[in-house]
Amino acid sequence: MRRDSIFYKLFQQSPTLLFELLTNPPTNANVYRFDSVAVKEPKFEIDGVFLPPENADAGTVYFCEVQFQKDEQLYERVFAESSLYFYRNRERFSDWQAVIIYPSRSLEQSQIHPHRSLLNGGQVHRIYLDELGDIRTLPLWVALMVLTTVNEEQAPEQARYLLTRTRQELSSPTSRAIIEMITTIMVYKFEQLSRREVESMLEITLKETRVYREIKEEGREEATVNLVMRQLKKRFGELTPEMRSAITGLPLPVLEDLSEALLDFTGVADLQSWLAER
Repeated sequence: MRRDSIFYKLFQQSPTLLFELLTNPPTNANVYRFDSVAVKEPKFEIDGVFLPPENADAGTVYFCEVQFQKDEQLYERVFAESSLYFYRNRERFSDWQAVIIYPSRSLEQSQIHPHRSLLNGGQVHRIYLDELGDIRTLPLWVALMVLTTVNEEQAPEQARYLLTRTRQELSSPTSRAIIEMITTIMVYKFEQLSRREVESMLEITLKETRVYREIKEEGREEATVNLVMRQLKKRFGELTPEMRSAITGLPLPVLEDLSEALLDFTGVADLQSWLAER
């Protein structure tokens, strides 16, 4: 399940969602803008950055990291990314804070002593989705985040409940946005199911919408990338990070061309030439 894509879509739809998780959100939370940035030299990628309005006085920038697998150097990376971005944009912001979202405490980095000042100083907020409470009592947007963590046995019932609640509590277009996100989460969670099977599970009718097609296309693209990477590794060994990045960024039709072209490559130089031409 590609939770990075889901949370990116959630924050795009509702940037204020992040601040619903915090005890003391900024007073102007409703005008923050969500973005995703890359910080180069060294290359860092920050999951999400929440930016205060540019026409106001320098405000606080919020960094967000969604972590659904164990990473024993997560805090080293997050604090390095955040500090570097803050350093390069110091004139725009008066302060920075970081929000780390985990499904549960069990996935948090084990060795946290070196970061005790930041973790205990009110500048870093650790959110554990399984401790937010019953999904049925949470604000709808927060409930969507928790839905990504629900096991496959319980997910259909919880999703149907959220669909019903959305229709009852909200009017268009907000309700459409949430229904679309619930559908997206369930399609990702049950990638092996057909559209008709997802329809039956959720008791709704899914049209062949752009969003539904994009979800399936994204899954197909990821599978093709993985296949190409395995083929290249088997033939030429480990690729450089630059090559891996270039291949990952290729659109699906070009990836499919590469999966055929690589059969004729005799060395890494052929791969480099092929990528350079595109």
